[in-house]
Amino acid sequence: MIASDTIAAIATARGQAALAIVRLSGPEALEIATQCFRGRDLTGVATHTAHVGYWQTPGGPRIDQVVCTVFRAPRSATGEDVVEVTCHGGEYVAARVLASVIQRGARLAAPGEFTRRAFLGGKMDLAQAEAVADLIQASSARAHQTSVAALEGHYSKVLEGLRQSLLEVCALAELEIDFTDEDVTFADRSVLEGLVTRGLAQVTELLNSCKLGDFVREGIRVVIAGRPNAGKSTLLNSLSGRDRAIVSSTPGTTRDTLEADAEFDGLRFRFIDTAGLRESNDQIEREGVQRAKNLLSRADVVIYVFDLTVGLRETEREMMKAWQQVPVIVVGNKLDLLDRKPVLPDIMVLSAKNGPDAVKPLMEALIKASTGHWSDLDVSRIVMNARHQGHLAIARQTLLGAQAALAAGRPTDLFTLDLRAAVRELGMITGTITNEEILSTIFSRFCIGK
Repeated sequence: MIASDTIAAIATARGQAALAIVRLSGPEALEIATQCFRGRDLTGVATHTAHVGYWQTPGGPRIDQVVCTVFRAPRSATGEDVVEVTCHGGEYVAARVLASVIQRGARLAAPGEFTRRAFLGGKMDLAQAEAVADLIQASSARAHQTSVAALEGHYSKVLEGLRQSLLEVCALAELEIDFTDEDVTFADRSVLEGLVTRGLAQVTELLNSCKLGDFVREGIRVVIAGRPNAGKSTLLNSLSGRDRAIVSSTPGTTRDTLEADAEFDGLRFRFIDTAGLRESNDQIEREGVQRAKNLLSRADVVIYVFDLTVGLRETEREMMKAWQQVPVIVVGNKLDLLDRKPVLPDIMVLSAKNGPDAVKPLMEALIKASTGHWSDLDVSRIVMNARHQGHLAIARQTLLGAQAALAAGRPTDLFTLDLRAAVRELGMITGTITNEEILSTIFSRFCIGK
């Protein structure tokens, strides 16, 4: 299944850097590299060794002093012969090295082709291959942990364990089909129902983690709303830990949305400060208020801020009732202007001007409001991939069908069809069952050189 040609690409980011790496993989990787390398004959060196020498365009001048690291098949990342040429950083030098190997017979790798060859060579399954892309794009500690767990195969182990348990149910049921004439029973119906129910619960648990998976991958979108001069911009600065927004005592200073990121408990939060919600004759301010209202409908969590010296108006309470589809945390701000701390049920009281320490309880409330009990979920059981979510959803539906067929006492061959369909969907996630179209779609999203 592994392609017979040799591919090459720059594996490091473009731009000025101390070092750059050009990677070759394929049956002629060692021979092509040897034609350009002035040091040792790389075709005769041992695997996992590094060699210092000069890189030279065939028939031309030297390009750079380099280190060639050799990985022989099958003990390489792709399962093929691999050479990694480490040269000095800079786009010009790396491009010259790449051009020289293309000139000698290698071809430019397609996006994700190195990882694709690793999958086809049995070095990783499809879920692990996709975790490579997730790891590259990870922007928080939790995203990094989840991607590493998937790359190490923990997530695949969960899926494979579930798949094998369903295959055992299929085997027991299909044995009965083979011995129908002998009226032999290999498993009691209640036992089969228990196995299917347990598999359904596991699939449902994975599906339920998808919302947390979205938060881990994309971050949690928090919209800060409230009337003008409630202290929203001050709160944004305290939550993000930096002076991102201009703070002024003049109402209506914020006319447009303003964003700032922060990480808390391993999750990335995207805070969005909005224009104060009020009626205005100013055309620009009206547009800012409309944008704020539009954002409220797309928020993961809303922080509604009001001024404790003014109080929370009844119109504001009525307005918040319309946001039932989004968790809302109500914050009474400007505690520093009061003589004593008021006790207000279901309202968090603070002074945003006191900085990050003052808003730490608010951050904890944001974690609870957005992730709930899923925040403590084992990272190997968090689904971040939309493709996986689709396969799991179909698997759940087919398992519900199998469960219903068992409960209704339908013939064995009917519910095994649903079981087999669920097994197939789980296999599509890890690549046990796949096709060219799926592979092309997945790896086309990777960067060249990975």
